[in-house]
Amino acid sequence: MLRALFLERYAQFRRHLQNRLGSEDLANDALHETYLRVESMNAPAFIKYPSAYLYRIALNIADDQRKSNARMLSVPEIEGLYELADELADPVRTVEVRAELAALEQALAELPRRRRGIVIAARVDQLPHSEIAQRFGVSPRTVEKELRAGLEHCCERLGKDFVQRYGPGAGKPSK
Repeated sequence: MLRALFLERYAQFRRHLQNRLGSEDLANDALHETYLRVESMNAPAFIKYPSAYLYRIALNIADDQRKSNARMLSVPEIEGLYELADELADPVRTVEVRAELAALEQALAELPRRRRGIVIAARVDQLPHSEIAQRFGVSPRTVEKELRAGLEHCCERLGKDFVQRYGPGAGKPSK
């Protein structure tokens, strides 16, 4: 009985699922799996609303498929990872990155000890300014000044523009 009803209302189920799920492919896959389940199941003798029962089976299957697909990477995502790996494996890029890292280490080494510690605590350890202030026994405003001075120094040594992220003048390169 369920199989006959399913086949009779297949187009209607498909339309409703496409509207509900927003995907023709997902609706078709769910209906195909629903048919296979209906074929192999021992349905209860009496189902009050058989059409709703079939629709609910299809929705549950679609939900399971979405969850399963969410754990897998799509083809474009996999290709993006390959491209990323290619960029990272580029010997020229590797040399450039190592040179830039060495220049940054040199620039940090040129900073006074407290300023260097504040820059590292803020940018590497990503500590809040209030915690950095407590650690170094200074005010949060001093942390901001030292951090700015340290970042400006590093940017200058690396030949980069320092762009303030917060406060007046945010988003503009410093001169």
